[in-house]
Amino acid sequence: METQKNKNLTAKSTGKAWIIGGSVIAAVCIVIYIFALIQGTLRIYLSIDQRKSTAQQEFEKIADLAYTAGLSGFMNDRYVQIMRDSLSSSESIEAFIITAADTGYAFEKQAGSAVTIVNNQPRFINKFGFSDQDHFRPLPFADIRNANIKAVAGAFDYIKITDILRETLLIILAGFAIAFFTMLVQLLVKKPVQGEMVYVKTKDTAEIKKKIKHKEPKAEGETAHQKTVSHNKKEASVSTDDQQIVSEDEDMFDIDDQKAAPKGLYSQRSGLGWEEYIKDRLDSEIHRCSAAENDLVLIMMNFRGIADDETFKKAADETVSFFSSRDLVFEYGQSGIAVIIPGTDLEAGITKSENFYKRSKEKLPDSIADGLRIGMSSRAGRLINADRLLLETREALKRAGNDSASAIIAFKSDPDKYREYIKNHG
Repeated sequence: METQKNKNLTAKSTGKAWIIGGSVIAAVCIVIYIFALIQGTLRIYLSIDQRKSTAQQEFEKIADLAYTAGLSGFMNDRYVQIMRDSLSSSESIEAFIITAADTGYAFEKQAGSAVTIVNNQPRFINKFGFSDQDHFRPLPFADIRNANIKAVAGAFDYIKITDILRETLLIILAGFAIAFFTMLVQLLVKKPVQGEMVYVKTKDTAEIKKKIKHKEPKAEGETAHQKTVSHNKKEASVSTDDQQIVSEDEDMFDIDDQKAAPKGLYSQRSGLGWEEYIKDRLDSEIHRCSAAENDLVLIMMNFRGIADDETFKKAADETVSFFSSRDLVFEYGQSGIAVIIPGTDLEAGITKSENFYKRSKEKLPDSIADGLRIGMSSRAGRLINADRLLLETREALKRAGNDSASAIIAFKSDPDKYREYIKNHG
């Protein structure tokens, strides 16, 4: 008992450590993402602001050059070439227009990208990507009337913004990498929690036989044995060390390899459904209960004291008589029986199993009843298949077979954790 408690405390401590560690890593990743977004946004804003300053400085230089070059000859070939060269060397100015009297002259880095002609006059195109700055300056030539220059600049430095976005993406990817490797380590180290085993304690065989023999009187509509079972049910112990169901490589029972193929619906040996039909019928019942949003319980029992087919037939008849549905009761192995109970939850299944356990003590020989072990599991609102439910129930029955204090063990699933496990493992 002390060893079990220590295991439980260790499991709880480990789980708590993983929760704290995961929370810290999640917080670090969130900080990284927020930092990446803030620094990226701030740097882009500063880049746009710097672009405006650069555009203003470049426009002033072009305007000065337009005036000084025009003193030697306005709009001659030399003047036009100087203006084109100044525009090409500009980083932010996309186009400018020089007007004189009623005539306008347009200069563009790419023809048609920034200037259009309206009523034989050049006009700037209003489109996204251009700055809303007003770049305008008069050219005070003595012999040219109404001469001026105006320009339009690009609002964004695309090369610089591309570098900022690339660096921001690298920071975000670093956060993703931390989160990914943390999840990978958790998957490799931590066992996914899907449910727990509920151990339903039963009284000593001798004590139960004594209770039955003396037929103690009922009190308030309840037998003394039922009180005992009810009390023990409340005190059912939960093993947190059994948090993950593992697959079995060996069968629970001795099954004859030369067993005949099933003929008909029921086995002549026991009058129960053939073992080979369990999976198909269970899949069908699970599908039907899922569609109606009903629960379903699968119970497996093993009569370890059965020595021959005649004795097994007697145990099978008692099982059918108690569960009242022969088409949902099947052979399982050499001395086992499986029962499908649609529309019933795990708590009701435990109660049925306890009542059947009591009945077996009254109706069956001691050699059979003393060796009875019961395991069960339920759908519990999960999208589950027959293979999984069979695995959980077999494992519960295996635990019942190895536990001297608990003849009945149920696997109690956690639907939320089960869905998370399926999502992560497929």
